[in-house]
Amino acid sequence: MRTMSVLLKPASGLCNMRCRYCFYADEAAKRETADFGMMSIATLRAVLTRALAETTHAITIAFQGGEPTLAGLPFFEQAVDICQEANIHRCAVSFALQTNGLAIDEAWCAFLAKHHFLVGVSLDGPKDLHDANRVDVAGRGTYSRVMHALQLLRSYGVDTNILSVVTAQAARSVRKSYAFFARSGFDYQQYIPCLDPLGETRGQHPWSLTPEHFELYLKTAFDCWYQDAIRGQKRYHRYFDNLLLLLAGRVPEACGMMGVCGMQYVVEADGSVYPCDFYMLDAYRLGNLNTDSFAQLDEKRKALGFIEQSAVPDEACKTCRWAFLCRGGCRRDRDDFSGGLVRNYYCSAYKHFFDYAWPRLQRVYAMMQGGMPLP
Repeated sequence: MRTMSVLLKPASGLCNMRCRYCFYADEAAKRETADFGMMSIATLRAVLTRALAETTHAITIAFQGGEPTLAGLPFFEQAVDICQEANIHRCAVSFALQTNGLAIDEAWCAFLAKHHFLVGVSLDGPKDLHDANRVDVAGRGTYSRVMHALQLLRSYGVDTNILSVVTAQAARSVRKSYAFFARSGFDYQQYIPCLDPLGETRGQHPWSLTPEHFELYLKTAFDCWYQDAIRGQKRYHRYFDNLLLLLAGRVPEACGMMGVCGMQYVVEADGSVYPCDFYMLDAYRLGNLNTDSFAQLDEKRKALGFIEQSAVPDEACKTCRWAFLCRGGCRRDRDDFSGGLVRNYYCSAYKHFFDYAWPRLQRVYAMMQGGMPLP
């Protein structure tokens, strides 16, 4: 049985926001073709039909951007219809959408609820933190509009989670953000470290996340999460909950915690496929699902050595006490794009965090083993 995950960018890098730290705008600007426009229905059909022909067990179809909702609701309705028609093996199909929320209205909510989409909404915290970097094309803050979208989604019973980008500002205001999310009832949270532009020395922007900032974030966020956990009110924090999975001997679902890159298929609007959202550059293009099979894409991935490179640990990791939890971290934070992979940029942050949190992390794990279900 084969399980598959396909991530589509139906609007390429097009977006109705201009987030100051947007890594995809930076990536796209460094390609020969920065913007592939809107995905055609013909390409959508080719991608989904090929993917479902390969899947015998379960498939996740995720939509991301740019801002994927710019492709329009009819595009998504067509996607669902194509999946129903092309699902020749009758496998389980799950849909996911990552959105900034600006286009979400009642029609969107009704559709997303009907087809059981899991919707991730990008929200960096309370108004001052969110609006510091997440602005629209006119430079205006977007907090109020995002919060309205979240309220609408909730009113329709759409499953949602929060995606926050960890910036320098966020690292200095963790308790404030944590309290805001708790007060707002946003109990399912995931955080991604902010990425600096490719080719630049890291740490040069007001929002840049240095190892010192990331260490502060991890320690403070863990303190908040731990206090809720021991009171029996544990909230889902993707990184900390995946650490619990590791302690249980289970495979983490967070890609950057697996110790090796996974078999991802990230599809641009023209059908071009890349091995990772962080590597959608010309040098990493695997092929195009309008013309190429998944076997051909996998052959190109193998020729690039993309997965194999990620599996080779840094020398220091081989003797590190925390290697079993850290696993080297995300490949993107090990890559200086000058040839080969190096030690993770956040190595010191991870080491100091694990030294700080280890006894309490074990305590939470023991509590879960004692009767509370693992995440």
